[in-house]
Amino acid sequence: MGVDRERLGGEADITKRLSVAIRTGEENQKNIALAITLDERVAGYTLLNRYSEEVNYSHWHIISPELRGKGISTVLYPLRIKTYFDAAPISRLIHQTRTRNVAVNRMLDKFVPVAETVQIENPDGVAMPGEFRVRYVRREDVPAILSRARKLGIDFELR
Repeated sequence: MGVDRERLGGEADITKRLSVAIRTGEENQKNIALAITLDERVAGYTLLNRYSEEVNYSHWHIISPELRGKGISTVLYPLRIKTYFDAAPISRLIHQTRTRNVAVNRMLDKFVPVAETVQIENPDGVAMPGEFRVRYVRREDVPAILSRARKLGIDFELR
């Protein structure tokens, strides 16, 4: 996955990093993690790292190997994006995805164009340096993303 194991740390480091991201409802919470459940079991999680109104990064992982490649990320993407903007006072979200991560890039291509492909020495999260596709989502882009999802036949209900 291109994870820097040193930055990832051990079990205690990971637990601490995710524990501070448990949603508190505090408007200025810097990290927000949300579980992805399917059939009443945790299938993955998403993490929003907030730095400023304009600089924010999201990460998402389907942690159940048998559920990967089933289209779950595609179906969840529009709601996940809406949730970030509903949960936090951000105006822009930045996606950094490795160029070799074909599946994630194919999914994102359905919703958000690539702004640039660049070498990033210190990517957000625990990724190692490398070549990344960078995409930007602004708050005002959310309705178009939801509309695109409907055109793709993604059926969801906003609650």
